[in-house]
Amino acid sequence: MDYSENIIETIGNTPMVKMNKIVSEIDALVLAKYETFNPGNSVKDRMALQMIKDAEDDGRLKPGGIIIEGTSGNTGMGLALVAIVKGYKVICVISDKQSKEKMDILKAVGCEVHVCPTDVAPGDPRSYYSTAKRLAEETPNSWYVNQYDNPSNTKAHYLTTGPEIWKQTDGKVTHFVVGVGTGGTISGVGKYLKEKNPDIKIWGIDTYGSVFKKYHETGIFDDNEIYPYVTEGIGEDILPKNVNFDIIDGFIKVTDKDAAVYTQKLAKEEGMFLGNSAGAAIKGLLQLKENFSKNDVVVVLFHDHGSRYVGKMYNNEWMKSMGYLDC
Repeated sequence: MDYSENIIETIGNTPMVKMNKIVSEIDALVLAKYETFNPGNSVKDRMALQMIKDAEDDGRLKPGGIIIEGTSGNTGMGLALVAIVKGYKVICVISDKQSKEKMDILKAVGCEVHVCPTDVAPGDPRSYYSTAKRLAEETPNSWYVNQYDNPSNTKAHYLTTGPEIWKQTDGKVTHFVVGVGTGGTISGVGKYLKEKNPDIKIWGIDTYGSVFKKYHETGIFDDNEIYPYVTEGIGEDILPKNVNFDIIDGFIKVTDKDAAVYTQKLAKEEGMFLGNSAGAAIKGLLQLKENFSKNDVVVVLFHDHGSRYVGKMYNNEWMKSMGYLDC
């Protein structure tokens, strides 16, 4: 018989899918690393499992412990699935810009959810960064995950996602394109792929309101780059330790409107019901088209599932209210 012992054994080994209509203007073969096939419907399941494993191994997470994390939603879901199997409780701190679906899903899998304002500085005691840290300090037998600076985040993708992409493309991958938030995916995959072939180009998708692109190009952390944005799951107003800028060849920014519009396009033109960061990723890839030639194999990673965004990017009334649809 062929079965898994528990749900976390199904994490990883996600499919690679050829992109067609939406990338018709690109000569290269474009393949999507389709991470919604993870049990928590996102790429974050991989690092959630690795971070918990490593914390158990070195004693930071003890039996019956409480896992506390600031999350955009997907990491919380991954942590919750692993915690259910292993017997932990999860407290998630989330910003109020995240979709209601994400908050409801976290509650559905047993998480305690705290919602914090988005439009405050990271060091503000009301921010979701500060609130998560405070809760960890106040809660006995707790472990603060800190996915932004936790090296197990990058490690997960170096050990799993990168090798899968290399194997699935028979080592022919020439470019890797992915949205950047905590930095674990781009840094782990990028490190593995560049060890296999230093000529592989690693491109990060950023959003307006985030510091990554300018910092990568100038080394300057510019506070003027920081302002509230709608796109979920990518961009930051901090520099997570997991973002290895030396591995990244370049960043390109995508507007909130384009990210939202192309999220819908992926569903309607490719049958790919994906999250907001996928819209940003495919639009960013199209903006990079001059960098690709007909013999290239371009892999774009899609982070999460469209079910988390039905009230936003898949809701035409919401899209109209934001000025993203003309009629």
